[in-house]
Amino acid sequence: MLGFSLTNQVSRKLKLKWMASRFENDEKENLDIIGAYLFGERDFDQRNPTYGAIVNPLGAGVYQTWARNTLNIENWNISHKGNYDQGNHAIQWGLAFDKSRINDRLNEWEFQDSAGYSLPYQPDLLRLNKVLKTTASLDINKFSGYIQDNILLGDSVKSTTITVGVRFNYNSLNNEMLISPRIGASWKPGGKKDIIFRAAFGAYHQPPFYRELRRFDGSVNTGLKAQKSWQGVAGFDYNFIGLNNRPMRWTTELYYKHMTDVVPYDIDNVRLRYFGENNAKAYAAGLEMRLNGELVPDAESWISLGVMKTGEDIENDFFKVYKLDSLNQPIDSSVTQHGYLRRPTDRRITFGMYFSDYLSTNKNFKVYLNLLYGSNLPYNIPGSVKYRNAAFINPYIRADIGFSALLMDENRSKRRSHSPFRNFENIWASLEIFNVIDRANTISYLFVKDFSNTTYLLPNRLTPRLVNLKIVARW
Repeated sequence: MLGFSLTNQVSRKLKLKWMASRFENDEKENLDIIGAYLFGERDFDQRNPTYGAIVNPLGAGVYQTWARNTLNIENWNISHKGNYDQGNHAIQWGLAFDKSRINDRLNEWEFQDSAGYSLPYQPDLLRLNKVLKTTASLDINKFSGYIQDNILLGDSVKSTTITVGVRFNYNSLNNEMLISPRIGASWKPGGKKDIIFRAAFGAYHQPPFYRELRRFDGSVNTGLKAQKSWQGVAGFDYNFIGLNNRPMRWTTELYYKHMTDVVPYDIDNVRLRYFGENNAKAYAAGLEMRLNGELVPDAESWISLGVMKTGEDIENDFFKVYKLDSLNQPIDSSVTQHGYLRRPTDRRITFGMYFSDYLSTNKNFKVYLNLLYGSNLPYNIPGSVKYRNAAFINPYIRADIGFSALLMDENRSKRRSHSPFRNFENIWASLEIFNVIDRANTISYLFVKDFSNTTYLLPNRLTPRLVNLKIVARW
């Protein structure tokens, strides 16, 4: 990364800024992972010699994932920003030119074996489950800019601020010109309560960079359009005196987003696999609240709650529903289509709490407690239309606790002249225990099959309980 900026204060009212930068990103992804599994019913009778072993196998298999991928991104940027203050108006503007060069090479494959047969099964042939061998080279020019006026009405006691602006983006890859108007306002009614109400409405369009362009088969869709949204948000900030006569702050926001030209994606372990097509529409609506303050002097604590619902409707997601006879043989079928389904990020409830305290007799010994809860998430079955939203990830629950102590303060007068720590400002020691309850939170699933070709989902777990000891010294 390399950057340069020049700021020119032309006058008290006018400020100009000029910037130039370049960055390069080189990625290599080399992996060769081989795994084997055997699953079935275990013997839990401690009296038997087979205790803990699998006594009724249901499935066995081997899988291998191999990749040698490279990605090189070069980006140059030249931009200008300006501010002009005139009375109750504060005008801001900006212009930017970006040039990006992207060279990508995918070379990866997957092999899956179930009960001695490679999948997909074909007699007397060894088949790979997935093969990607593609290259892409892109040269993209982007132009963007904005202008915005902040209008202040009133005084410091009772005031209204209105922000009006517009942003534009042009992308040479798909020759798309985007205009995004926005308007926002904040109102401070005055009086005894220190409260500010806020509201905003406008368009936000996200031009694709690169990952969104790649389809499942590795091909690149250079005609992909920007994902577009119109969104509104309203909320307030309220400062008040709360428990134990301590200052506290309560913030709340209510929002709604209507999205078109959406690029759907699946989650593959920790990767995002985009469809590479603008073939969905979506929405997101929610409420976020946060209350923070000092329950004890000089010790910050907070509690937060988020409620959200987001869904997407993918075009042409048709699938057949079969009617079976008494012998489970199909006798008729009908074609149906999904409507709105939960998006992969559709976590309905998120709750967090952070509490910090210290010993009343020694403020240099501190403790904190962090709690987090997130409700379940949908998990899409890759390659399946009918069962796209059939699985889900269990709620995320985590608790952390930490202790810290000041081993040496900033008072150097008490230190001996020959002490090796005489030039240190302070030294802190901390002990943290992450995931105290040792919950096995799930991030994704591995799909395995039994002897009858039934698919099972085996969870990939996140980090269990972790103990961290840290010493921080400043000098």
